[in-house]
Amino acid sequence: MSAWRDHLDEGQVIPASPLALDDDGRWSERYQRALVRYYLDSGAGGIAVGVHTTQFAIREHGLLEPVLKLVAETVDSELADSSRKFVRVAGICGPTSQAVEESGLARSLGYHAGLLSTSAVRTLGEGEILEHCRRVAEVIPVFGFYLQPAVGGRVFSYHFWREFCVIEHVVGFKIAGFIRYHSIEVFRAVVD
Repeated sequence: MSAWRDHLDEGQVIPASPLALDDDGRWSERYQRALVRYYLDSGAGGIAVGVHTTQFAIREHGLLEPVLKLVAETVDSELADSSRKFVRVAGICGPTSQAVEESGLARSLGYHAGLLSTSAVRTLGEGEILEHCRRVAEVIPVFGFYLQPAVGGRVFSYHFWREFCVIEHVVGFKIAGFIRYHSIEVFRAVVD
């Protein structure tokens, strides 16, 4: 884990890859590969796949595994003769059993970490959500995902983020709450 973690700790741009569609609105493997090559050529330090709230629906269409697999294969192929480090992050969501299963899939495909959405468990208490996060982090290192309530997230307390920070294998955060005071709570928890 240390090589990719060191790479991550150096500070990287890790774009969230959109789902590449053809003119008929169907997933295009050709365009998806081209998009991965674009991010590689642009100098990105990694790629995050299936992490947009608009992409959570790929699971309903049986596309999670094919998309994760295609991106991983493309990265492997493009970097086969290179010593370049490139972090792969997979979107992880759903109730605990689904999130753990998705984490195992991502790990088996060579992903380094999961961006963990808690929108499916947002009605649980903070302690229960922390346990959900711990269970997933046992399978794959995780990024916390602070998602605004308008698109399925919820407001978490400073205490939640402080406890989240001490979960083994937490590697970072994506803060998309769009309220500076909520973001400050995460920053305080990380610093503390």
